[in-house]
Amino acid sequence: MYVRHLQLTDFRSWAQADLALTPGPTVFVGQNGQGKTNLVEAIGYIATLGSHRVSSDTPLVRIGAERALVRIAVVNEGRELTVELEITPGKANRARINRAQVPRPREVLGILRTVLFAPEDLALVRGDPSERRRFMDELLVLRAPRFAGVRSDYERVLKQRNALLKTARGSGGRADISTLEVWNGHLARHGAELLSARLNLIADMAPLVSAAYAGVAPESRPALINYRSSLGELPERAGVDDLTERLLTAMTEQRGQELERGVSLVGPHRDELELVLGDAPAKGYASHGESWSFALALRLGSYELLRADGAEPVLVLDDVFAELDRRRRAALAEVASQAEQVLVTAAVQEDVPAELLGDRYLVGDGEVRSD
Repeated sequence: MYVRHLQLTDFRSWAQADLALTPGPTVFVGQNGQGKTNLVEAIGYIATLGSHRVSSDTPLVRIGAERALVRIAVVNEGRELTVELEITPGKANRARINRAQVPRPREVLGILRTVLFAPEDLALVRGDPSERRRFMDELLVLRAPRFAGVRSDYERVLKQRNALLKTARGSGGRADISTLEVWNGHLARHGAELLSARLNLIADMAPLVSAAYAGVAPESRPALINYRSSLGELPERAGVDDLTERLLTAMTEQRGQELERGVSLVGPHRDELELVLGDAPAKGYASHGESWSFALALRLGSYELLRADGAEPVLVLDDVFAELDRRRRAALAEVASQAEQVLVTAAVQEDVPAELLGDRYLVGDGEVRSD
């Protein structure tokens, strides 16, 4: 799989950008603030319908413009598809595949798969549990796009159930909560499907992450990942029916506390991906170098997982080599050089390992020039 062509209109800093890409390594070189990260961010947006830098679409539209347009051509096993996304803040985005409009933007998910490693990934280790939940769910969608709908349904039901609990809390017990059992059923069903998929994902990912960490930090303590559920101890893998019953039981047990606090206390939204180094949690105990190594291992594990699924992803390395020491650079370059397509951004070419010096673009003064 590779991106053959990228075209942007009013995306971030780019009024216009139009460039052809090839398999193998491509390096975008430019000083900070010149827009090189914006180019790979647009590619990642097509793959995930989200940005690795911001949580809303508004900053993606160039200042003064009403909407942004991202269009790419993706080649997968000899077949080419063109995907186009129109991003309009405050309105529903629109998507096209081969110029034909599709009912929902998430119809484009699965056409392009990317694994992106960026400085922001340090938050996977040092940030809140929500960062790690987002990491799992985005990887789930890359593996099986239908989970975008599962995730959306769960979040919708959770929001409505929380609104009911909040109303009950503020009414002093006078609110009508007769529909709570209905929302319990919806939340349990959607939550069980999401939870079962996450458990399978981490079971498949765990050995890959441990191996990747050992490769980039061989002198460090062993790295492990574990799924910690608000339901307590769970088997490594569990079916949807069993998890539905467990969630319903937990909601019944927590009913009093939920009504008192006005919030849902069980479900995938309360779960955590535990990152462990030796016998200690990575968060709060890992050094700066160990944190970088763990973040890198999570991305390399993701890459190997998608490859094992038979969908070779595009590997995107956004301004990361300047943050890594020589050994970690070499370990990352060894994996990246084997990718069908790898896109690299760097402030100076000297930061990029020789194995990845393929096609080069110079980014500056509002232009992308082939060098």
